[in-house]
Amino acid sequence: MKTQTSSMGRAVACVCLGLLLGAAGCAGSEPDASTPPEWGELPQEVIVANGLSTNGLSTNGLSTNGLSTNGLSTNGLSTNGLAATSFTAWFNGNASVSYSDMVMKYVVACALPAGQTRVWTNPTTGVTYTWPGRLGLATAWAQGAAATVAEQQRLSACLAAHVNKLGVSVPISVRGRDSTGAAIPVTSSEAADYPEKEACFFGNLFTGGGIYVGSDRTLKKDESTTRGCALSAKGAGEDTGCAPLQHVGTCASVCTRDATHSFWERCAINGVSYQALTTQLRPQDIYSCGDGVCQATESCGTGKTYDSCAFDCSTCGTRSRD
Repeated sequence: MKTQTSSMGRAVACVCLGLLLGAAGCAGSEPDASTPPEWGELPQEVIVANGLSTNGLSTNGLSTNGLSTNGLSTNGLSTNGLAATSFTAWFNGNASVSYSDMVMKYVVACALPAGQTRVWTNPTTGVTYTWPGRLGLATAWAQGAAATVAEQQRLSACLAAHVNKLGVSVPISVRGRDSTGAAIPVTSSEAADYPEKEACFFGNLFTGGGIYVGSDRTLKKDESTTRGCALSAKGAGEDTGCAPLQHVGTCASVCTRDATHSFWERCAINGVSYQALTTQLRPQDIYSCGDGVCQATESCGTGKTYDSCAFDCSTCGTRSRD
């Protein structure tokens, strides 16, 4: 399942304020006579771009305003006029509607499978938004049922996996299990293009149980990546600047793999076991000091490490990268 999806319906009320502000619930979508037919079978790659910045998961909406403080609603996308009113107030009440649109993009992409969408028209502006599904990690919840613990955990892990410390869009390959319990399909081409192990994500944002990330490989001293929340040289408990994501060290220290050893299936912390998601990267998205390009993650200096990279970023005062 790739990023392209077909339209399946039109939202009759809100899409998911409960997911963001702990409201009473949200509206689902119902078939519409004008809905175009599905586009047919889609490629099975699960490759998604993770442009959700740490602002999106901390101070501006998905943390203090929705995730950490208020938690997520488990009531599902039920038709509810009050929820519709509340969703409109939330959507128009953020710093910008572009931010609200971005949040919904990731929420729906994680919850619904490819081939389904949520469509909502802002009654204040008349603008219609379409949010395609991708991964299908909480399909029952998306249809109006109360979120199961498994759905809560999968959706939480997915949102965390899409955080990017610098707000940069980087393709990632997501591995794990979908809402049916089946392994997310990975084609041979996806496996070949995304061989670099990155991280494991787990937790439960619905219950305020925390959200966690572990590294699946160790960066060399000359290496860096814009995926700094996931791939970090810091150990467990160290602040990576990605709150509310908490870095737990290595995935191997807290997680167990699936039977085929293809991904980290469950991770446990503080006595609680969580369903997890695993991510992998393309080689070109891990940068090395000495490749001749001063990346956003590299700093000027006199050495050969990413934070003092003379070859790529020259000396400080000429091509400084803070």
